[in-house]
Amino acid sequence: MSTTVEVFIDYVCPFCFLVEGTIDELKRECDVNLVIRPFELRPKPIPTLRPEDDYLPRIWKDSVYPMSHQVSIPISLPSVSPQPRTQKAFMVLQLAQEHGLGEEYSHAIFKAFFQEDRNIGDDAVIIDAAVSVGLTAHEVQQALLSEARRIQHAADQNYASQVVGITSVPSFRVNDHLVVGVPSATQLKKTVNILSSRDPAQEKRND
Repeated sequence: MSTTVEVFIDYVCPFCFLVEGTIDELKRECDVNLVIRPFELRPKPIPTLRPEDDYLPRIWKDSVYPMSHQVSIPISLPSVSPQPRTQKAFMVLQLAQEHGLGEEYSHAIFKAFFQEDRNIGDDAVIIDAAVSVGLTAHEVQQALLSEARRIQHAADQNYASQVVGITSVPSFRVNDHLVVGVPSATQLKKTVNILSSRDPAQEKRND
């Protein structure tokens, strides 16, 4: 039986993009069902970050660029200022997942922001990314205007923060166990193999 692995991401987090190789290796070598979960780091009304301030350039120099070189994924600090909110992109993720295209769509959004320096808070950019993986412009436009999807996104955000306890991304959840940060493929595979053999219900009864 497949083990469900929830990965919590935000599309403005470069580490969520750079961990894709680890996820790909996990899927190749373990029987897992990957579920992408949204977690906005800075939902309204929290101000988003500005690339011209000190924080982002320092983090990118010290951590992001070294990891980018290590995993051979070229990315650059986007110039969009302030950084876009990701609510709308996540509303379209719902649509993409309904079509079995969640991972492809997420990759396209990451690519647009971190490799093409495009504003992923802009409807046209989101539509382009979604269409590039097989969705239609019409259904994406409907998703962007959907109050039901907006409500679902709020519920997803609450699930991540209040139910699971997510405070940072990327984070992985396997059988109620959280792995926070950017694990190596070896670490993540080991965690999945150990936890997939456990019975969460039995563990709860033993607590």
